Amino acid sequence: MSAVSFDSEHGLITWLGVGNVRGILRRSGDSSHSSREELLLRAGVVGGRIPPLQAAVLPVSPGDTLLLASDGIRGEFAQEPAYSEAPQRTAEFILSTYARGNDDALVLVARVVGNQQ
Repeated sequence: MSAVSFDSEHGLITWLGVGNVRGILRRSGDSSHSSREELLLRAGVVGGRIPPLQAAVLPVSPGDTLLLASDGIRGEFAQEPAYSEAPQRTAEFILSTYARGNDDALVLVARVVGNQQ
């Protein structure tokens, strides 16, 4: 299980994870692998053995993209250099290209659009 919270007023994302839902934050404007952050997952079982957790807080900017994928998606999805399509199309692409086929799969893609003041 992974949890993510966006604070659009302050331009921050807070996230934490236990288990096997992989999270990638892709920075806008740079397609290199150094322009991404990866959610640190802790080993554990939700409803059973949960280790001490500490959320990570990161700044986000308009255009940054959050990708969450369950273990039914092969990890290679994170190696794609960039996802410039709309979030729905990106999620469909990841699901159709990287689904394992022998497990349930979930992909969530969200893009930071900026502060709506």
